[in-house]
Amino acid sequence: MDAAPITIKLSYKGKSATLTDIPRRISSRDLLAMARSSFPLGDVDGTLFKLLFKGKIIAQDDAAVTTTNASTNANNDDPQPAFPEGITIPNGGAKVILMATSSQRVQTLNSLRSDPTLRGFDDPTPTTSTAAATRPPHNYWGPLHTAQNPTHKFRTLAECPIASFGTRPGSSTPHAFEARRLLERMVLDPGIVAILTSRKLFVNTLGEMDPIDDRVMLKTQHGGGKCLLGYNTNRGLRIDVKLRTEDLRGFRPYEELIGTLIHELSHNWVGEHDVLFWTNYGQMRVEYLWRHGCLMKMMGEGGRGEGGRWTADLAGVLDMILPDGGKSVKGVVSYDETEIMNHICRSVIAELAREM
Repeated sequence: MDAAPITIKLSYKGKSATLTDIPRRISSRDLLAMARSSFPLGDVDGTLFKLLFKGKIIAQDDAAVTTTNASTNANNDDPQPAFPEGITIPNGGAKVILMATSSQRVQTLNSLRSDPTLRGFDDPTPTTSTAAATRPPHNYWGPLHTAQNPTHKFRTLAECPIASFGTRPGSSTPHAFEARRLLERMVLDPGIVAILTSRKLFVNTLGEMDPIDDRVMLKTQHGGGKCLLGYNTNRGLRIDVKLRTEDLRGFRPYEELIGTLIHELSHNWVGEHDVLFWTNYGQMRVEYLWRHGCLMKMMGEGGRGEGGRWTADLAGVLDMILPDGGKSVKGVVSYDETEIMNHICRSVIAELAREM
């Protein structure tokens, strides 16, 4: 028996279009064609479309395809469904975000040489005369963990500028450069890369939450005084994490920040903090810890980062991975994978008991 038709709500730069009675198994190719019909951009040089649902890319044009043949050629060799089995469509319809870029602009950008005076994310070497301490930690996790997955990743990073704090911070307040370094460390964390890759996630922006943001204060008060540590906008369009402590004198513990990031990633699927949400969150926590545990078992460069330390040690999660709490790290090879996984599961269950 065929699945019931669905409703798709497309949004693009403040404009929206509703598609009704759409087959549940519509292909990515056909959905792209409908998006083109709904938003005729009139770009004679070609426009490349990308469709996002709950932070995941469900359809996109090939960069080499132009308007005249994109709708017929995109995904033509493999007409995969836009909404594979297992993806839940809300009763109110699937909210799909449309991103469009001129193919001519893409080709122009691809042909340009990078400007060595600009600091990009993929090559975060600073070009200013700042001290070595401000150099982004592109090699923090080791030589094998210096880049995100090319497709499933955080597209941009956004730290809070100094002016956003409302008052000029004192010398004890970490500079915005340091906040960006921390965001870069988070997205290159092998455990986070593993989660985004396995779940095929794409997050447009990972940002630093402004600790003096009026909206955050209102939400904090509404939540009964409990400190808000992050929020997810439009199911993965943007995720913000509160990096700084309340007194602005430093950053929160790294393991706490990663826990918040995984928490917000779980909101890509489930909005409410119900059993389904915590189950999904727990699974991602296990995936995160298991990745670091596997790197330790490798006993090579892949498992060691800055200062020759295990990536699990740098992430502050040794006690959640090793049964002995990380007190005898050199003996990690003595543990088999079953022991490590069992301890990881016990650690996550204990964490869920505290959080739920």
